Amino acid sequence: MKELARYLLSNLYLDFQGDISVEKVRDFLREDDSREARALLSKIIEEKGVDDLLLTLADCLKDHIRTGVSEETIRDQLSMYSES
Repeated sequence: MKELARYLLSNLYLDFQGDISVEKVRDFLREDDSREARALLSKIIEEKGVDDLLLTLADCLKDHIRTGVSEETIRDQLSMYSES
């Protein structure tokens, strides 16, 4: 059972449901004048969409499934993505 649980956890697939676009991200960040928000918006505009962001974020969050994925974890990962 331990090996099966370890295997399933390491092969867990994380995905986001719902429609998100650059415009939707702009709406979410409209009131946020932080350096991180501006950097993230610049990065997704440079990348011409949010596809790379979502793939990278899901891949990075997978490492946090064992300890828990929180809003703070997601914010940290978004910040790291925008700085990459």
